[in-house]
Amino acid sequence: MELRIGGHVDQEDPVAEAASRSAGLSQIFLGDPQSYKGPVVRYEGGAEALRAAAEAADVHLYVHAPYPINVAATNNRIRIPGRKLLQQHLTAAAEIGAKGVVVHGGHLGVDEDAGVGFDNWRKCVDGLDMPVPLLIENTAGGDNAMARRLEAVERLWEAIGRAEGGDTVGFCLDTCHAHAGGADLGSVVEKVRAVTGRIDLVHCNDSRDEFDSGADRHTNLGSGHIDGADLADVVRAAGAPVVVETPGGVEGQSADIAWLRERLAG
Repeated sequence: MELRIGGHVDQEDPVAEAASRSAGLSQIFLGDPQSYKGPVVRYEGGAEALRAAAEAADVHLYVHAPYPINVAATNNRIRIPGRKLLQQHLTAAAEIGAKGVVVHGGHLGVDEDAGVGFDNWRKCVDGLDMPVPLLIENTAGGDNAMARRLEAVERLWEAIGRAEGGDTVGFCLDTCHAHAGGADLGSVVEKVRAVTGRIDLVHCNDSRDEFDSGADRHTNLGSGHIDGADLADVVRAAGAPVVVETPGGVEGQSADIAWLRERLAG
């Protein structure tokens, strides 16, 4: 069965965006990705109309949660609004029929106790109503990040496993973040699966920066510092739906989707 591949697209009409890329899925923000404001469905006709249009076109939708969310934070003014916003996005994602909500693992300050951050994740999951899966994404930078190094992911999963609803939490593997975060792409799928038991989504992105740089800067497939064969191997090994979060709009992402399909077929 051919993998579903698509792009991160503008939120006004993700179904049309998928068609323009010959794609089987679209990932979108719901509202402003840099804000704590609640989710907004910008599709004409609202959530029900978007759900119906996606189902009719056989386009799977994924929602990316806003960037400021950091439920690991020790600061109440960051953690508590982040939990609330994450719940709002899970609820809104279910209303549009999305397959999951992607959220970054978050981080603590360099001198803070990482154990507190992992336990804050447990508390967060304990309190969430998850009508769709929550997919935690590995991140590129931060010395005290909850999901950069594999050792941290292992501690995070142990904490989440003790939460009510922990089995509804999945994993989103980002190739650029893994490369920039110092993970060997040749073994990352096997190692992540050994910890989490699953990979639910792949963000297939090339990296503008060197290995272990800590820099989260995506570029088009085959034009950055990640070997093209490694990108294809990760996608093949993961066997999960794929989102390209690359620049260039329809033209750039269509080329990346075609590039990846060609290598997966080879």
